[in-house]
Amino acid sequence: MSKKIPPTGKQKMIFVVHLIIFAIANFILWTTYDNGVQGWAYPWPAWITAAWSLAIVGHACALWTSYEDRGMDEFHRQAKNG
Repeated sequence: MSKKIPPTGKQKMIFVVHLIIFAIANFILWTTYDNGVQGWAYPWPAWITAAWSLAIVGHACALWTSYEDRGMDEFHRQAKNG
């Protein structure tokens, strides 16, 4: 069975920076999107928030669910010799 690869401190820090930028950008988007509009305004920041949220989930999955690829060493060995 493959071993789980634990995230490094730098990888965790980059993820936290990603979350902070996400929070700041979304705060700005949602507080300014209907500035001055009378009545209903199309919530266009919802698309950006949804897409970026999926990117955050993907980043978290890549960070905390990584496993070693036991065939990678063999692949590199064959690539050098071939």
